[in-house]
Amino acid sequence: MRWGPRVIVLRATWGIVGFLSLGLGILGIFLPLLPTTGFLLIAAFCFARSSPALHDWLVNHRHLGGPITNWREHRAISTRSKRLAVASMGAALLLSVVLGVATWVLILQAVVLTAVGTYLVTRPTPPDA
Repeated sequence: MRWGPRVIVLRATWGIVGFLSLGLGILGIFLPLLPTTGFLLIAAFCFARSSPALHDWLVNHRHLGGPITNWREHRAISTRSKRLAVASMGAALLLSVVLGVATWVLILQAVVLTAVGTYLVTRPTPPDA
């Protein structure tokens, strides 16, 4: 199969976004304010469009593939991930209060974080967790 320049650019773009998301997802393992699972899902999505081999590697990875598989098969998030995410959102809001962010920004941040937190905690837990 011969690919045109447009297809090559699109696949390269998907691959770059996939690697950036993978990097952020890996950083999220160590930095509580980054959502590991979300970035891994984005990376898998991008790799599916850029390189089937990279997609298969990520989904079947011993450590990184679990959250992706849990989400795909059960739309589930582990209890540990939920706790870390909610704690991180609370810490971010508290930091904004301490830094004296404008009231309207705090209200907006609180509304968005509450909505996201509610969504996260209402997702099921994977059966193996």
